[in-house]
Order: sequence, then C-alpha cells, then structure tokens
Amino acid sequence: MTDVVADASAVLAILRGEIGAEDALRATSGAVISAVNYAEVISRLIDLGASIEDAVTAIDRLGIEVADFDETLAVRTGMLRPGTRGRGLSLGDRACLALAHRLGLAAVTADRAWADLDLGLEVVLIR
Repeated sequence: MTDVVADASAVLAILRGEIGAEDALRATSGAVISAVNYAEVISRLIDLGASIEDAVTAIDRLGIEVADFDETLAVRTGMLRPGTRGRGLSLGDRACLALAHRLGLAAVTADRAWADLDLGLEVVLIR
C-alpha cells in the first residue's frame, strides 16, 4: 500500500546517507515516486559516478513504486508553477507535488521551501 509520495531529495538523502536519511527511510516505506523524480535521482547518482545499472538497482532496493508521468500530471505540474515560482520549485518538485495531490497523499522531501506551501496537501520534511 502506498502511503506517501517521495521527492528526489528524500530518496537521495537515503542513498547518500545524508542528514535526515533515517527519517526519510521511515517516511518512504511504501512510497511512490513520480517517473520525473525517478529520472532525477538516476541522473544525480550518475553525476556522482554510479553506473546506470547501479543507480537503478540502488533505487529499486528501496521498494519505491514508480508512477508514470502522464498528460494529466503534466498539466497539474504546470498549474503549480505560478504559486510556487517565488519559492524556486523545480519541475521535479512540482511533479512530486502534483502526484501527491492526485493520490491524496503526503509528499516527503528534504526541501524546506515546501514547508509552508498552501497547496491543500501535507508535506513531510525529513530535516
């Protein structure tokens, strides 16, 4: 059962052993991640020297479900731009929030800029 939507920052915190990794691991048990954020995590791991195979395996070991990014999510992601532009939220950030909105779930992130967003969904900070 899916409990939360994981942002790339939460997954990277776990995989890199960053501050908040333990909280992120607990929070993302049974999580789903947008395909956009999945690509973001893979890209960052490759930037850090991982092979594509190692990057995919590392994420897969976490047991996080990957949700397709479809036209409806693309529109919702775009709709979030005006209300989040001042906070510097990226496309990936907004994709995570759009998926959380669609599923009616909390979004788990390390990004403090999300802390007091008024988007009608819960945001769980890991640090």
